[in-house]
Amino acid sequence: MTRYIVRRLLLLPLVVLGVTFLLFLLTQRLSPEMRASLYIKDPRQMGAMEEVITKYGLRDHVFKQYGRWLGSALKGDLGYSHSANMPVATAIKEYLPATVQLALVTIVLVLFFGVWLGTLSAVKKDKWQDVLARFVSVGGFSLPIFVLGLLLLMLFYGKLGWFPPGGYSVMTDVTIHGPNFHAYTGFLLIDALLNGNLRVFLDVLRHLLLPAFTLCIGSFALMVRVMRSSMLEELGKDYVRTARAKGLPERAVIYRHAGKNAIIPVITLASIQFIRLLGGTVIVETIFDYPGIGRFGVTAAQQLDIAGIMGFSLMVAVLFVLGNLLSDILYTAVDPRIKLSE
Repeated sequence: MTRYIVRRLLLLPLVVLGVTFLLFLLTQRLSPEMRASLYIKDPRQMGAMEEVITKYGLRDHVFKQYGRWLGSALKGDLGYSHSANMPVATAIKEYLPATVQLALVTIVLVLFFGVWLGTLSAVKKDKWQDVLARFVSVGGFSLPIFVLGLLLLMLFYGKLGWFPPGGYSVMTDVTIHGPNFHAYTGFLLIDALLNGNLRVFLDVLRHLLLPAFTLCIGSFALMVRVMRSSMLEELGKDYVRTARAKGLPERAVIYRHAGKNAIIPVITLASIQFIRLLGGTVIVETIFDYPGIGRFGVTAAQQLDIAGIMGFSLMVAVLFVLGNLLSDILYTAVDPRIKLSE
């Protein structure tokens, strides 16, 4: 197991190099003057464009330019993001916690409803519960997430006024930036509890629930289908029939035996979905004006913020490799019979 993890971690730099170099090649389609503007923080420097190009070697060979960028990235310097008006590393540090909160709440909802409804659908195969579960699954999977998000926003905020967009209210903004509020972790839900401020906690949660529910509908639909298919396969195997023949309670047969094996492919799907959420739920964060890393990524792309795009892509590449490694490790935790190759 240890050797396997080490091998996978050693592949991480290769994946990051590949992704970032391909993106870097795409940025070379822009002229040196366009790329030079990314290094200019003061409009008065626009007259010294050629000096900036020479200073940063923007006419050098692409490998030489990439080497300089990589060297700076290894030191933690990912450049300056004009779209966020701050260094890229600072922007990631500021926006990522909000997306992590959203992803955690979403994946908990997805796992709970997906596993429960998928199991119910398999156990009640061809009955009304199964038909209803499949209808909900297909409907949720087919409905475009931006349509669902807009409908929920119009209903629960536009009509009912329950769940407003954004990350938190103005009053909460004043509180968390005040002298009496301490940011222990960077995650507002946790920090609010650590500060003993229930009002901030409930306000952040209120702004979080609607985008999380929107993401949950699109994600849990696929989870239901995978869990149902996997559970049906397990329920038809000999060990399940043997367990029933021994007189074990049906609940124990379903959840302790069949369910434990059926959930293995769900772990793979859940880990991929979670990393995808961490990579930035661009559409949902844009619809609900949620201050997460996805909105930062799309803003950087819209404004041709190369430094922001490269930093965002680097973060996503690292997250996907680590997420896939985590899912492999979880296999053995759920089913010890599965051994990772040494």
